[in-house]
Amino acid sequence: SERFKVHQIFSSSVKLSCLSCPNPSFLFTAFPTVFSSNLVHHELVANYSHLFRVRGSLPDLEPYLLLAHIDVVPATESDGWEAPPFSAQEIDGFIYGRGTFDDKGSLMGMLQALEYLLMKGYAPRRGFYIGLGHDEEVHGHQGALNIVRMLEQRGVRLLFVLDEGLAILDGILDGLEGPAALIGISEKGQATVKLSVSTVPSHSSIPPRETSIGILAAAVKRLEENPMPRLFGMGPEKAMFEHLFKLPMKFIMSNLWLFSPLIGRILERRPDSNAFVRTTTAVTMFNAGVKVNVIPPYAEAFVNLRIHSAQSLQEVLDLVRTTVADERVKMELSDGFDPLPVSSSDEKAFGFQVIKKTLLDMFPGVTVAPGICIGNTDSRHFRNLTNDIYRFSALWFKPGDPQRFHGINERISKKNYEDIVQFFFSLIQNFDIQRLPDSHSSAHEL
Repeated sequence: SERFKVHQIFSSSVKLSCLSCPNPSFLFTAFPTVFSSNLVHHELVANYSHLFRVRGSLPDLEPYLLLAHIDVVPATESDGWEAPPFSAQEIDGFIYGRGTFDDKGSLMGMLQALEYLLMKGYAPRRGFYIGLGHDEEVHGHQGALNIVRMLEQRGVRLLFVLDEGLAILDGILDGLEGPAALIGISEKGQATVKLSVSTVPSHSSIPPRETSIGILAAAVKRLEENPMPRLFGMGPEKAMFEHLFKLPMKFIMSNLWLFSPLIGRILERRPDSNAFVRTTTAVTMFNAGVKVNVIPPYAEAFVNLRIHSAQSLQEVLDLVRTTVADERVKMELSDGFDPLPVSSSDEKAFGFQVIKKTLLDMFPGVTVAPGICIGNTDSRHFRNLTNDIYRFSALWFKPGDPQRFHGINERISKKNYEDIVQFFFSLIQNFDIQRLPDSHSSAHEL
């Protein structure tokens, strides 16, 4: 049956290795029509990534790109998984496996949808690309960036890009009635800052007043005790909350000039909502010492900051330096970039409105709203090829599911995977319109 075929294909996908890239022959076997169709041109990029070009019958229509990634973060059964993380074992209607959320559900869903469409004889009017990166979890420098270079060399300009990012939240946001599908229209920026202290080594029996560890620990403590300023309402999160909430919250969200300090103080109480309020600060690594009776001459810590859309990378670095306020602490930027531009989401935004129409057709009771991604995706590398980048997967997130993301017991229900296939099946066909109807509005009139 169709349901059984979907499960079998996804099961095989999840068994792919965590750190190495899958054997390309698996995709050839799973999607023979995609690889044999004269409408599809396939290229292997940087040995492990994939670029598909699906030719449209109307070449004057600007193409778009569907993006996903093959690689996953590590997982070990001893961490407490209910099923081996690469077994694709089915338990109570759920398929357990690393990558079911991030990002093989979408990857397999879009290829399965294209396979079905081609089998039915479908030929798109608007051409499009599918890009599958192999190193998104380590910044996409080999996979996504090489796909970008290939498209740039060919002079390709994209109408928009659709990548992973946000999802359908059901019971996740306090105060929200019913599920909400959030389409990411931007991403927070990021900075990894290395802090280090060098001192003269000495014996623990004659310790100095301050050690390298103590000096660095005090600097880190100041960063944690003095978070970045509240900026709620000054970025894309404003539109998200305005769309989601009804009266009286809608009145409050429409008057953030008055209420933003209050809302910010409420949201910052929880780590998940605090991420919308400000640039977040997380000390992720601390290294010092090699022997219990030696005062270490060197200590280092790494701080990861996710930058709010209303701030720049340089502004954040200046604030870190001001907060540390100790010339003995050396500060170096290991890696970083500014927040991503905000993509259009108004009534004339072609990509956003077609995604919204597809979602409302499938899930009439869902509220669709623009959102902000607090993590980063491969899509950021494509910002010079398009004005609009959207970040959304048709995943249903229920209470407890966000903790499975990069955590233990990552899983997807068979029904949700079928939803993902259906979403791409409909979306590709809906993108065939040449332009939005003149009468289109936010009231779902496509």
